[in-house]
Amino acid sequence: MDIFQYEFMQRALAAGIVIGIICPLAGIFLVLRRLSLLGDALSHISLTGVAAGLVCSINATLSALVFALAGSLGIEYLRRHYTQYAELAIALAMSGGMGLAVVLISLGKGNTATVLSFLFGSIVAVTPVDLYIIFAVGLLVCVSVMLLYRPLFYISFDEEGAKLAGIPINKVNVYFMLLTAVTIAVSMRIVGALLVSSLMTIPAAISLQLANSFKAAVSISVAAGLISVIAGLILSFYLSLAPGGTIILFSLLLLFLTIGCKKATRSFTLQGPSAGATG
Repeated sequence: MDIFQYEFMQRALAAGIVIGIICPLAGIFLVLRRLSLLGDALSHISLTGVAAGLVCSINATLSALVFALAGSLGIEYLRRHYTQYAELAIALAMSGGMGLAVVLISLGKGNTATVLSFLFGSIVAVTPVDLYIIFAVGLLVCVSVMLLYRPLFYISFDEEGAKLAGIPINKVNVYFMLLTAVTIAVSMRIVGALLVSSLMTIPAAISLQLANSFKAAVSISVAAGLISVIAGLILSFYLSLAPGGTIILFSLLLLFLTIGCKKATRSFTLQGPSAGATG
């Protein structure tokens, strides 16, 4: 395939594979914990880091990582002070992040193209340095989820029970928040800040339609994410489309196909016995 003749596509696909794994891997826990909007808040804060990196002339991905990590700690701090209104912390972080991003973008004149590549994703903007960062973060996220699988599973379904069982929920929550932050920060290169949270939630929504166990949900979510990213990148290359939007639209197509097939299967199952009895 001529797509592999271009180095920028090789880097984009390599980065996309990592992102297609780690976004759904973190996203399934966010969805189960009713924290789906957290991805939006952290993506806005990461965009602030991008703008700061452009103003200070440093690697935008690294600055996005720093801001995302700081923002995740800030959100967790606010969540503890608004225990009855946890969603307020996310709303505050989202508005504050976007406000600061707009101010910094206005200061960094002449970098509009770079900002747009982070807003909507780009297959040509992934540099070798970005690729190394994405690989390092991908390894960190995968290893961390494997090591913290049981505590995260317990906290996702019963946080009070996990606390009574002796699990340090505050430490686990903070660490998972940091993992989510770095996942979003590195995924912006491919998917874009405006759409990265969708890649965390839509594969999880697909898995919840099909899975009959939590492990199956994780596996299906990652598989759906990988298929969406790879198919979206290939389509965006041949059709000259924005990669982030193409990836998300393809994942939505998978979701609607899943819902439709499940509904059709259920309808056929229900009608089958009655049809046989009539005959």
